[in-house]
Amino acid sequence: MPNIPIGARLEQKEVVTHDSAISFLGLEGARVLSTPRMIGFMERASRDAVLPFLDPGQDTVGTHVNVYHLAAAPMGAEVTFQAEITGADEKRVQFRVEAWSDGKKIGEGTHERAIIDVTRFAGKHAKKEG
Repeated sequence: MPNIPIGARLEQKEVVTHDSAISFLGLEGARVLSTPRMIGFMERASRDAVLPFLDPGQDTVGTHVNVYHLAAAPMGAEVTFQAEITGADEKRVQFRVEAWSDGKKIGEGTHERAIIDVTRFAGKHAKKEG
């Protein structure tokens, strides 16, 4: 079993671009960080926070997200995504996640990831394709 320290944290920064902003409102000035992209960046920060503590051949996949999108971050804004490990056992890791922009919290919540053996996971899902 990997030794995953509770309280380990990671921060990653992203700039809101055309690829991560909403476009459905139709006006260029209304383009802000989309909720799905915010959650994706939170998930990536969580994965990257735990990855150094996993055994060789292991990785994680997301299993649960509970996030509030509190405020908008406009195009060009830098957003800091934070993930902190709050719990872990041999199968799952729990995180507290936040997103900040211009000194303001724009997102917060919790996230859980399952620890997997990559080779076994790939083999299991390859069988379903055939």
